[in-house]
Amino acid sequence: MAEQGTIKRLVSDRGFGFITQADGTEIFFHRSKVTGSFDSLTEGQRVSYEKAMDPRRNKETADEVTLS
Repeated sequence: MAEQGTIKRLVSDRGFGFITQADGTEIFFHRSKVTGSFDSLTEGQRVSYEKAMDPRRNKETADEVTLS
């Protein structure tokens, strides 16, 4: 089931960002997990994503990030 959130911060030169989730917490995403163009994203946009586990950091990350 896809989650909904808002892009809070983009670090374009490093290729990642953070999404504010419905519960107010933030979740990390990498440019490789964006469906479409990472460069077309802007802060404040609504997105859909799937939650995935990053085994190296043992934290949830956003996967399959798409504009809502």
